[in-house]
Amino acid sequence: MAQHKKIISLAIALACVLLAINFGLRSSLGLFLKPVSETFGYGREVFAFSLALQNLFWGLSQPIAGAFADKFGTSRVIIVGTLFYSLGLYITATADSFMGLHIGAGILIGMGIAGTGLGVILPAMARMVSPEKRAMALGIGTAAGSAGQFLLIPVAREFLVAYGWQTALIIMAIGALSMILFSPVFKGDEIKNTTLDNEPSQTLKEALNEASGHIHYWLLIAGFFVCGFQLAFIVVHMPSYLADKGFDSSVAAASLSIIGLCNIFGSLISGHLSGIYSKKWILTYIYAARSIIIVLFLITPISTFTIYAFSFATGFLWLATVPPTSGLVAQMFGLRFMGTLYGIVFLNHQIGSFTGVWIGGYLFDTTGSYDQVWWWAAIIAAITALIHVYIDERPIKRIRANIEAS
Repeated sequence: MAQHKKIISLAIALACVLLAINFGLRSSLGLFLKPVSETFGYGREVFAFSLALQNLFWGLSQPIAGAFADKFGTSRVIIVGTLFYSLGLYITATADSFMGLHIGAGILIGMGIAGTGLGVILPAMARMVSPEKRAMALGIGTAAGSAGQFLLIPVAREFLVAYGWQTALIIMAIGALSMILFSPVFKGDEIKNTTLDNEPSQTLKEALNEASGHIHYWLLIAGFFVCGFQLAFIVVHMPSYLADKGFDSSVAAASLSIIGLCNIFGSLISGHLSGIYSKKWILTYIYAARSIIIVLFLITPISTFTIYAFSFATGFLWLATVPPTSGLVAQMFGLRFMGTLYGIVFLNHQIGSFTGVWIGGYLFDTTGSYDQVWWWAAIIAAITALIHVYIDERPIKRIRANIEAS
């Protein structure tokens, strides 16, 4: 990785395949909620809590995985993350108690996702290409994850139907090990970290102190919290919301599929635009559009057409926040500790996800409706759009001074 690679290159392609496997396996686990719950007789809330733990530990592990990737290289983190991922799937398949489910599907898989997912791979992809191509690389990587959802969910379902949930998970655990095969693509990553784009030397502690004292970094973190809140609420509670409105489950499945499909194109478009236009303004428009779309969805009489129209529009904005958000981290602070700093931003995305899922269930149980959460999702999106207007996306003074001196 001593020289910049082209966007259309084997290294970028293999990084995308890795992200597709990571996303696809994780997204398939929702298919196992009913059969796992029926086998144990616990009720659905137990395995659902395991998956909630997965999101939380994914977020908690991400800054650590990013820091290790920054210091020791992406390749080693991928190997460790793959082993956690595969072991988590295997323990889930062989679990004989709720604790086994929580450890396997929750803690271990969450840590495995962190070590092989966007928070580690996107910074590495950003380091692979020239500065003007970074935003596009981030968009391609994000889109690759969505493609994995489309490709692997049907395969996982076929395994589930043909062999039962335990054997299907063991097959998936074996498949997860294939991610180790992609680790050599990132060899030498830790060597290049020391002299990226002639960035001045800095320690991890100095980088953390610098970022924590930068108000615009905190504004970016606040925005990603809202992103996680919205996305997790919709993906978890949308099926129940539509069922309450009298729609068949097939409509909910189609809705989420449309979101996933449109997300591929939305991520690519966002990545392309982030390399041309102001990243903070792209985020401003995305959050404002989300707010408008939610309001229109709520005030328009619900029908199959409005559901699919909402899904179509939402899908284009789904992970479109990732390329400009991760790109802003690199733009503000450089690439030396991007894995760590983006990991912290992503941690708050996952805290937002956890909050959105929990608040959605709590308010529905207490009020008998999701309306409050929908309106809050629209309001905080509008506030977040306004916040991003005030973000200073210029490189921090340390990097600007170094650029001027060179």
